[in-house]
Amino acid sequence: MRLLVTGGAGFIGANFVHQTLREHPEHEVTVLDALTYAGNEASLAPVRDRIGFVHGSVSDADLVDRLVAGADAVVHFAAESHNDNSLADPRPFLDTNVIGTFTLLEAVRRHGVRLHHISTDEVYGDLELDDPGRFTPETPYNPSSPYSSTKASSDLLVRAWVRSFGVHATISNCSNNYGPYQHVEKFIPRQITNVLTGRRPKLYGAGANVRDWIHVEDHNAAVHLILEKGRAGETYLIGADGEVNNRDVLAAVLELLGQPADAYDHVTDRAGHDLRYAIDAGKLREELGWEPLYTDFRDGLAATVAWYRENEQWWRPLKDQVEAAYSARGQ
Repeated sequence: MRLLVTGGAGFIGANFVHQTLREHPEHEVTVLDALTYAGNEASLAPVRDRIGFVHGSVSDADLVDRLVAGADAVVHFAAESHNDNSLADPRPFLDTNVIGTFTLLEAVRRHGVRLHHISTDEVYGDLELDDPGRFTPETPYNPSSPYSSTKASSDLLVRAWVRSFGVHATISNCSNNYGPYQHVEKFIPRQITNVLTGRRPKLYGAGANVRDWIHVEDHNAAVHLILEKGRAGETYLIGADGEVNNRDVLAAVLELLGQPADAYDHVTDRAGHDLRYAIDAGKLREELGWEPLYTDFRDGLAATVAWYRENEQWWRPLKDQVEAAYSARGQ
């Protein structure tokens, strides 16, 4: 299979490329990435001689058309994805998440190419902390930030192109990923690298917000299954029953790094901070037979801590700039 991976130098996309080449060495992989601050070509360095790499935007219609014409399938990871950044400047989120997805949809429509669209559980809004419910494919959309609104828009575009034009596409909405190559602006790698650089970790508010954590390897294994066996037009939710609140995540990071339990600072909670996400992945498990490898969040977190310990050369150049930006916001 000739795969075009958009956003393949980003966190989840780069891990997808590594996993694809490891488990499906017969596939030909081309990466399209704009190399904005969240894309890092160094994340692909171990496999650089085995892939095609194109530096460009998913909103560039001519470039996208040319690349899609040479592909059997497209896996669309490319997105602006940081909530805080979307509050400060929503425009890049519209350009990439909405216009970029539209551009890709038009290309796959012209060339009859299979598309899998990667999305987020944040399109569903949030749940109360004491709500026993979880998100399902039938949950109404209720996004709460410019980021999640633009991802919701991109999902709806995909659904419309399936229904209106017969595009062969699937969608997956995933819970919070963690693992190697995640930008140090994100919660888990930020806390790990804070400790490794002698900084005190930071906790938004009381840390009661709950996320449904999934290791990136488990997410991408599900994406491969959907790509191979998923039914056109269907939405699959990807989650590993990993609900943990931020306070407990930070406590586990501190324990794994040999730090005192109180070695962190509280910072002002961010605007519109969703309370709880929780995924019901029953459809994915029952229809496609997917099961996560990391069924214990602490095991996956320990592997992630070890990766950041061993790969300082990857994240160190990013760290000071990220912390300066957080400091400017009082976070």
